[in-house]
Amino acid sequence: MPESMLEPVSPLMGAISEGALTVRDAGPTGMIALRGDLSDPAFTGPVEALAGVPVPGVWQASGSDTRALLWMSPDELLLLMPYGEPRSAAPRLQAELDGQGVFALVQDVSDMRVRLKIEGSQMREALARLTPADVSPAAFRAGSLRRTRIAQAAAAIYVLSEERAEVFCFRSVADYAFRLLSGAARNAPDFEYF
Repeated sequence: MPESMLEPVSPLMGAISEGALTVRDAGPTGMIALRGDLSDPAFTGPVEALAGVPVPGVWQASGSDTRALLWMSPDELLLLMPYGEPRSAAPRLQAELDGQGVFALVQDVSDMRVRLKIEGSQMREALARLTPADVSPAAFRAGSLRRTRIAQAAAAIYVLSEERAEVFCFRSVADYAFRLLSGAARNAPDFEYF
């Protein structure tokens, strides 16, 4: 069967856990890891042109549900886009940066990570049960991102609003992360800490 006819599949197969909060598999998402000098316009210019959004500040994200740039470290961004786009976009951007003599790494990581969505008024309480990161509203506002852990798994947490967050983790721990988040969300209203 030609590759173009295969449908992408998430390792969680669209899993949803509903209770006090909703935890759901966001499904296949296009992701490009970008490493370079975030203060160099020769790097950020082509990245912003591809993303369609500005490079975010430290511990921030910019964009929308379908297309966003996430600050991952002082020299790394994660570009989110519709699944399938990175296959051609990543090599094209790498070639453009190479052609300008810009030192950068552009890698399609769409099949390496999963994206989980958490929704509900006690979202922060559920996350606080699993991560050492300060998830209080004062420290972790909407539009903020943290690379941290949830229990024993490396993860990034992106807060979209007071009732919505996304967790990114490696595909190999997708089921573990989903079960952790689902369990923490089950009794979240009992907490009412934030």
